[in-house]
Amino acid sequence: METISQVLFWVANSLLIPDIILLLLLFIRSLLLIGGVYNQYMTKRKNDKQMNRLIKELTPDTIGELKGALPGRDNSLYIRYLRDLLTTPPSPDYSDYLITNFENDAEKDVILSKLLAKMGPVLGLIGTLNAMSPALVGLSTGDIAGMAYNMQVVFATTVVGLVVSAVGLVSLQFKQRWYAKDVNNLDYVARKLNEKNTEA
Repeated sequence: METISQVLFWVANSLLIPDIILLLLLFIRSLLLIGGVYNQYMTKRKNDKQMNRLIKELTPDTIGELKGALPGRDNSLYIRYLRDLLTTPPSPDYSDYLITNFENDAEKDVILSKLLAKMGPVLGLIGTLNAMSPALVGLSTGDIAGMAYNMQVVFATTVVGLVVSAVGLVSLQFKQRWYAKDVNNLDYVARKLNEKNTEA
């Protein structure tokens, strides 16, 4: 039994360094994600300012006006799919296919946020428990300096893990709300295009 305990202890301790490295990599990635979400927000704000009124007041006769109001280049996933929808001959089957593809691409975009939200606390907890063991050993042997160092690792891994998770969770909420609105807009435009095609 003692041998098994020693093996488990060795395995757990060997995971501390990889855990800290992964936490630091995820923390750096979460900082990059903040910048990406901010850029996405500014782009979406600009696009919505141009497009929302036209989509809200869209009729079969004003589809050309909406097409002309599109940005000069595809500056977002939504604009790329909206342009494709407006420039392709109307078809209910193709509209459904396009919107399904948009939902799949949107799901790919939120994978990183989901990963950070879930893995941050897990890696933080692993680091906390791994560093707690030598801290307790230091306490039992009177090594206060060693215990203090390991307690610093305990708190640091916990805090970094929670920050990574918070960034992932907040960005996930924003992106899911944005994409839900975009899907609704694409579906509405598709119905108007098909309505115009039916009338013709």
